[in-house]
Amino acid sequence: MFTDPIHNDALDWNALQQQLDQDGYAVIRSFLSPETCDEISALYDRPEPFRSKVVMARHGFGRGEYKYFKYPLPDPVARLRSALYPRLVPIANRWHECMDLPTRFPESHEAFLQRCHAAGQERPTPLLLQYGPQDYNCLHQDLYGEHVFPLQVAILLSEPGEDFTGGEFVLTEQRPRMQSRPQVIGLKKGDALIFAVNQRPVKGVRGYYRVTMRHGVSRLHSGKRHTLGIIFHDAL
Repeated sequence: MFTDPIHNDALDWNALQQQLDQDGYAVIRSFLSPETCDEISALYDRPEPFRSKVVMARHGFGRGEYKYFKYPLPDPVARLRSALYPRLVPIANRWHECMDLPTRFPESHEAFLQRCHAAGQERPTPLLLQYGPQDYNCLHQDLYGEHVFPLQVAILLSEPGEDFTGGEFVLTEQRPRMQSRPQVIGLKKGDALIFAVNQRPVKGVRGYYRVTMRHGVSRLHSGKRHTLGIIFHDAL
């Protein structure tokens, strides 16, 4: 049973919004307890919560594997997804306005999923990732169809230095007419990382311009690493 409360009201969302605007990502420290992290990690070895498994090497995605949850989502995943979405909607809509993109997102996640499902994006996208020694995840974007919510969340479920070594979370941004800039983000067990799925606005001297973001995971040296990925749009 999922026991962690989701302290949305206790979080400093103004500070998180400022960090997202500045860097394209924001970290919520100790978002989940170690016990809940272990509870979610333990789901990986059970077949019933999942709709499919992806072995990255078979598709050129890197090394390691992940599993997509099926509906109905496990309680902790469903609660996290529905609780985080309303907090991220104002940021998502403001970003789209700054980038001169026409799409606006409804206040409730249920209404947004109805939009996805009406377009044929009916498969749930929250996933559980597992990495072992020498595994890594190539830089990528989690798009899945026409309807894309511009923010997603990754929660590290394992403890660096104890459960695994290596395996840092990596973000890159590509600004117009500039080389890509990498960022390595240090996370601890239970930390949640909010980050841009595809593009984010950056203010320049002539207004806002679009910066393309990609994310991945560097090579693990030892141990095992689990991560929960919460993506708010569903897949074709």
